[in-house]
Amino acid sequence: MKDDFLKYQAQTTPTPLAIEVSHAKGSYIHDMAGKRHLDFVAGVSACTLGHCHPKVVRAVQEQTEQYMHVMVYGEYALKPAIAYAKLLASLLPDPLDTTYLVNSGTEAVEGALKLARRVTGRSEIVAAHHSYHGNTMGSLSVSGYEERKATFRPLLPGIKFIHFNAELELKKITDKTAAVILETIQGGAGFILPKNDYLKKVRQRCTEVGALLILDEIQPGFGRTGKLFAFEHYECDPDILVIGKGMASGLPVGAFVASQEMMATLMNNPTLGHITTFGGNPVIAAASLATLQELTSSDLIDKTVEKEKRFRSLLVHPSISEIRGRGLMLALIMKSEEIANQLILKCADKGLILFWLLFESKAVRISPPLTISDTEIVEGCQMLLEVLNEIEQ
Repeated sequence: MKDDFLKYQAQTTPTPLAIEVSHAKGSYIHDMAGKRHLDFVAGVSACTLGHCHPKVVRAVQEQTEQYMHVMVYGEYALKPAIAYAKLLASLLPDPLDTTYLVNSGTEAVEGALKLARRVTGRSEIVAAHHSYHGNTMGSLSVSGYEERKATFRPLLPGIKFIHFNAELELKKITDKTAAVILETIQGGAGFILPKNDYLKKVRQRCTEVGALLILDEIQPGFGRTGKLFAFEHYECDPDILVIGKGMASGLPVGAFVASQEMMATLMNNPTLGHITTFGGNPVIAAASLATLQELTSSDLIDKTVEKEKRFRSLLVHPSISEIRGRGLMLALIMKSEEIANQLILKCADKGLILFWLLFESKAVRISPPLTISDTEIVEGCQMLLEVLNEIEQ
C-alpha cells in the first residue's frame, strides 16, 4: 500500500507518515501489521465521537439504504438535512437560524465571505495575522501567513489584517468593511485564546460601523472546548458562523449559518448566488445529525472540561514550556522545534498519534476524540512522557 500511496496519490509533503490503515475503532487506529495506535489527534479534530461510533455508523447505514445523492443542493427536501438544520437552529442564538450545508470548512468560508459582501454591498474584508481559514483562493486570501500565500498570488483584493488580541487595531474596521473574519480560537498559530474581552470588543466595533462578524469555529466547534461552540465562552455572537471538521464525526462536511433574511440574498441577483452539488448530501447529513444528537443528549461536552484538567495534571515535564488551548483543543509548546518533531515521530513509532500545528513550529497538537476515556488519557500521557525522557537523555 505504501508504495502505491506514494506513487499514485498526490502528496502534500515529501515525508508523509504513511501509516497503512487496516481499521479504526473508538480511540484507536490499527495498521496492516496488526499494531494499534492510540489517537490523540482525531483526524485533526474531525472525529468528534471517535472512530466508527456505532450511532453514526447506524445512521449512515440506514440512510444509504433509503437514498444517497438525488439532486443538487437546495432543490429537493431531504429529511436528514432538514432535521440537522432545525436542531442546529434550536441550539444557536438568534438570529442564527438558517444553515447552508457544504462539503468542507474552506467552502464554508468561501460562502460566508460571499454572503457578507452580498449583504453589505461592501468589498473589504478584515482578517487576522497568523490565521488559518482554508486553502481555496478566497479562504487563503484571508489567512494570515504570507509564506503560504506568496506562490499563489494574486489573491483576493481588499483584504486588511489586524493582530489577534490587539485592541488598538480595531480602528482598522471601518464603514468600508464588509466583514471581519476571525477564528474564535486561533488554531494554526498555536491555539491562541482571545483575551480581555477581545471578541466582545470586535463585536461592538462591527456593530458600530455596520460590518458583519464571521466567526470560524471549524476547529473549536462541536464541544471541543467544553461548550457546543467556543464563542459561547466569550459572550460574542457572530453574524455568520462557519463550521466543519467535527460536524459529522469523520465525514467531509462544512456549513455557514446566518439569519434567514441574510441567507435569502443568495437566492436572487443572481439566482444560485452560491451552489454546490454535494452539499447537504443526505448520508453526510445523517452522520452530522447523529453526531449532534449524541453530543447534546450526553455528558460528553461537560466531561471535556474534566478531561482537559486530566491532561494538564499529567503533562508536566521540563521540555514542555506551556500548554495552550481549551478543553480537548490543546497544544503542547515545547522548548524547541526539534523536541516537538522528535516527540511526534518517536511517539508514532511507539503507537501514539500526535501531530503538528500549521504555523507554530514548537507546538504539538493534542485533540483526541471527545469520547476518549480516562484510562486512554493516562496511557497516552505516560507514553508521551516516556518519549520526552528518552529525548532529554
